[in-house]
Amino acid sequence: MKVGVIANTAKEGARSAIDRLTGALSIRGIATLLEREVAAYCQLPGGLDGPDLAAECDVIAVLGGDGTMLNAVAKLGPTDKPVAGINIGTLGFLTSCTDDEVELFADTLLSGDYKTSRRTLLCADVKGVDGSLKTFMALNEIVLARGQTGRLISLTAYIDGDLLNRYKADGLIVATPTGSTAYSLSAGGPLISPSAGAFVITPICPHTLSQRSLVISDASVVELAPENADEAPMLFTVDGRDCVSINHGDRIEVRKADHVLNLLRLKGHSFYEALRQKLNWRGG
Repeated sequence: MKVGVIANTAKEGARSAIDRLTGALSIRGIATLLEREVAAYCQLPGGLDGPDLAAECDVIAVLGGDGTMLNAVAKLGPTDKPVAGINIGTLGFLTSCTDDEVELFADTLLSGDYKTSRRTLLCADVKGVDGSLKTFMALNEIVLARGQTGRLISLTAYIDGDLLNRYKADGLIVATPTGSTAYSLSAGGPLISPSAGAFVITPICPHTLSQRSLVISDASVVELAPENADEAPMLFTVDGRDCVSINHGDRIEVRKADHVLNLLRLKGHSFYEALRQKLNWRGG
């Protein structure tokens, strides 16, 4: 078995966590391959780019937090290999365990006694008025928001070609169930179980308070467009990165991606456990 290692090298304790993980795997006869940035950080030769790492390894371990996992998904590209998040610190929504549990993680890989949670990804096509086309993948969400203006912006949203609404807001979020715990939640959206076949459309600070989040089938195609030329350019972001200027006449088409993220889960660690911990649920 080979395990690929991606890490947030800027995070405090990253080198120690990398050494403990690779050491725990090595003792059990599990080989490790490092992503190029991690190899350079550890001053080791070699290192592979994300797609090559995914092709060469049986499992990918991502050391950091939920943000590191989002970046890792972009680095790896389409892959069916299980991806495990190892949080440096406390448990996150996307992480399988903490860096204090690398021995347990290594034992679990050796025994194969783990599950994978299939996480839907978004595919977003940005169609420019000039005929250009750019495609992006997101695990959490895509956002179309106001740019340098301090005013509300006007957005039009369609679902499967039918007009949903003309929003006047700071922006609009289209999120996966995984992303329902992120920006959409902060904007007042609902929590959605990762296995639900759904997307959620959440306005950001809408002018009319009756404009609430809407949960739709993940078989739907969502189209977003700016309404007014004087409010452009707007900003389009993917999982908090890939910031693109959107001009009047541009269109964004969002659908379910053809591939999923296979998120590795250890026994005793679940989405619902993370909810209780992160949201400080205590019960009656």
